[in-house]
Amino acid sequence: MIKEEFKLDNQLCFRLYTASRLISQAYHPLLSEYGLTYPQYLVLLVLWEKDAQPVNDIAKRLFLETNTVTPLLQRMEKEGILTRSRGKKDARQMIVNLTEAGIGLMEKLTNVPGTIASSVLCNSITEETIPGLFCMLDDIIHRLSEPVSVDKE
Repeated sequence: MIKEEFKLDNQLCFRLYTASRLISQAYHPLLSEYGLTYPQYLVLLVLWEKDAQPVNDIAKRLFLETNTVTPLLQRMEKEGILTRSRGKKDARQMIVNLTEAGIGLMEKLTNVPGTIASSVLCNSITEETIPGLFCMLDDIIHRLSEPVSVDKE
């Protein structure tokens, strides 16, 4: 007999993983029209908030390692969406700037947040409950950003 804690339906991680995967799939048709992937869209969101950021800051904001973000930025640079240049104060730092094309994508993608939001809204998730959901997810993210301690009993 399987223990309750080992049943798939009792796994929070599985629900979070599935929701994340399905959200990424929902973005695909909206972004692919512009040749973008979901991770590239996330980079754009960060740079639309504040342009001219170091690669390290973008990676931290996305909870990713710089070695994960760098190839993504290189592809976006080849596509003319952004530029990367050495920092003026610190030449070891790589600064990322949006190009006109990258800035222009914001206008082209105006419908994306609303389209995704409307596809997520349901009986239990409404515009009124979304801030509470954000708070719960932020708590999970914060908690998991710390090293996980393993009980060995």
